[in-house]
Amino acid sequence: MSGDTAPPGTRSTPGTSPEHDGRFAPGVGWLVGAVILLAPEVGALVGFLGSLTGLEVIVTVADQVPTLISRETIPNQGVQLPGEGWRGTFLGLSPAAAWALRVGVAYLYAGTWAVWLWCGYGLYRRHYRRRAWTPRDDVFRRFGRHRWGQFGLVVVALFLTLALFAPALGPTTMERNVYDPYSYEVETYDADAGEVTTVSVGQANLESVSQGTPDRNVAPFSYDAFGRYHPFGTLPSGQDLFTTVAAGSRVSLFVGLLAITVSALVAVGLAMVSAYYGGVVDLLVVLVSDATQALPQLLVVILLSVVMSETWIAQLYSGGVLLALIFALTGWPSLWRAIRGPALQVAERDWVDAADSFGQQPQTTMRKHVLPYVAGYVMVYASMNFGGIVIGIAGLSFLGLGISPPTPEWGRIVDVGQPFLTTVSWHVAVIPGLLVVLVVTGFNALGDGIRDAIDAETDLSDEEETSAAASGGGG
Repeated sequence: MSGDTAPPGTRSTPGTSPEHDGRFAPGVGWLVGAVILLAPEVGALVGFLGSLTGLEVIVTVADQVPTLISRETIPNQGVQLPGEGWRGTFLGLSPAAAWALRVGVAYLYAGTWAVWLWCGYGLYRRHYRRRAWTPRDDVFRRFGRHRWGQFGLVVVALFLTLALFAPALGPTTMERNVYDPYSYEVETYDADAGEVTTVSVGQANLESVSQGTPDRNVAPFSYDAFGRYHPFGTLPSGQDLFTTVAAGSRVSLFVGLLAITVSALVAVGLAMVSAYYGGVVDLLVVLVSDATQALPQLLVVILLSVVMSETWIAQLYSGGVLLALIFALTGWPSLWRAIRGPALQVAERDWVDAADSFGQQPQTTMRKHVLPYVAGYVMVYASMNFGGIVIGIAGLSFLGLGISPPTPEWGRIVDVGQPFLTTVSWHVAVIPGLLVVLVVTGFNALGDGIRDAIDAETDLSDEEETSAAASGGGG
């Protein structure tokens, strides 16, 4: 039996064995289930990775792989014949019902993956972890009681699912809707001719615009004159708003993840080096950080975006790579300052001195002792900084900078809809604006939840919580 026991006041997890039993069957069974879950959507996953890397060849190949959650499997575009219902849609459902079914299947699939991953962690705890209890158990327990953090987790999960399944969730595709609408056709029933006719998607878009008047508006959750369903309505150009918003979520996710990854690598590396060596090294990092933070970030981002707009790097992912690097190089000081203190604390511990006295290499000491201690802080502040990056991307696009058109971006959609904000076409600006607010709030809430979960001082007993609430209310 292991000598590690849970500290007083913690609850042991039912079914958790303190022994490392080394059985392979549970893990193999879980992996087989994961492969079965992944198989129906491997094409979507490859396409998603290809879109993030900007490799169109990968995206083209992935489009040829049939998937469970696709427009071909559950089509939502058809034509309605008089007295016969809909033709061409999934099981003859209305386009709205077929689209809602596909969206529901996508989120059900994502939820199944979340449950399966949680079950995998449970298997790891019961069969493969050597200790019956670790501090991570208390982190999960505290997060399980943090409703605000759970709200953020749900919002972030919904956002990630939207970005991952964006091509399937839209009522139409970006290729048909934005990039090359005149190369595709849509069927519609011509009442005057009494037959089904075809019209180019581009022409249909021109007759489905939302430009602020009742006769030139396609509102949310409505059909246009060609039987196409628009969950969020249409843009002033007649393009489907939901499809554009879903594609824009991928842009925000890519730029945010790349910026956070680069800034975290820089901040963590400098924090460990400055904490371990201290002295002149720490002073130099402080000076560089202060000099970087002294510059107004927004002006620097705008300046570099304009100056480097004609360079080769500005062509990668429609300027997304350039934006991510600019945000990373101007945002790392705040992340570094957040983790510098914890890194200094652990670098002064006795076990670090003991490791040095035994001749352990500095990089090994930093990796084994400093990095695990600051990892939680990185997660907290990275989550919060992600929301700021989303706002920054949207703000730049609103000003006409940042992501190059026709690549969709939420801020540019808000800018396009601004003139119609007080008209019947309010949805063009309001819906993407609300999504920006919701996503930013979700990431901030998740960061708050993670911060409180990893802080043992917030682990109050029920009596202490009741006492604190009573004393606060009495003030």
